[in-house]
Amino acid sequence: GEDVYIGGILEHIEMAGIHSGDSACCIPPFTLSEAQVSQLRSITRRLAKRLGVGGLINIQFAIKDMVVYVIEANPRASRTVPFVSKATGVPLAKLAARIMAGEKISSFNLPDDERRQRHFCVKEAVMPFGRFPGADVVLGPEMKSTGEVMGIAYNFPSAYAKTQSAASMELPREGTCFLSVCDRDKRAVLPLARDLVRMGFDLVCTTGTARALEAASIPCRVIGRVGDPEPNIATMINDGEIDLLINTPFGQETRSDGYQLRSMAVRHNLCYVTTLAGTQAFVSAIENLREQSLPIIALQDLEQWEEN
Repeated sequence: GEDVYIGGILEHIEMAGIHSGDSACCIPPFTLSEAQVSQLRSITRRLAKRLGVGGLINIQFAIKDMVVYVIEANPRASRTVPFVSKATGVPLAKLAARIMAGEKISSFNLPDDERRQRHFCVKEAVMPFGRFPGADVVLGPEMKSTGEVMGIAYNFPSAYAKTQSAASMELPREGTCFLSVCDRDKRAVLPLARDLVRMGFDLVCTTGTARALEAASIPCRVIGRVGDPEPNIATMINDGEIDLLINTPFGQETRSDGYQLRSMAVRHNLCYVTTLAGTQAFVSAIENLREQSLPIIALQDLEQWEEN
């Protein structure tokens, strides 16, 4: 009821609408401005005091057009508490239990909760799709993940790349990328497609996406959809000619062309992504992998905090 200590601010990779348990997240935030982070801290402190929380609180925010919205405020621990503790070296669960037993935050000699963290830690969800043939891999408000992995590096792309490897999703450094996005993503995907071409990837696209790329002078090859006369994208996947699949559906499809594509990607253990935000992270991680090797960093090597 007196002090508030902010254990960590995590930025989700996926946009709002994806269950937080299925979204990758990063500490510290990798795109939020100092002003936005300061605003989140201020709101958090006021909410925690007003709600009278003694222990842990988990608050989820969404930011749209520079306006901060509170999605929910849960006066309890969350699945990210162990992850944040590993990332910061502060044993949040132990301290919260002692606070609930009557001790004060001021007695713990905690490090400054606004200190700048030099390393990036990414948490990625591990999905069970490989064990459930026919399940659609599109992410939504219902949680589908059955585990999580953690990647640590001194920049966000490297940390994200490490989580993909740990989750058995090896990012290709070259090859052929199939690109098919919904209408709302066509403009935003253009710079990402240009980055892939610059890195040496060959792009194959469905007619609508190819039209958008060609208008922007981005080289690509048109390929037929599933069920079109061969060769089509299904035969290319079956023949092992696709190394990366990017498919962003519009809404929750059922038994559609995109659904069949994503199911094939799982069966063939193909690297795939189904959101624009995920595509941005994938592309930055692939570029980072091409330029440097991933560092091996033990938790014991991070700046540690020891309780007095």
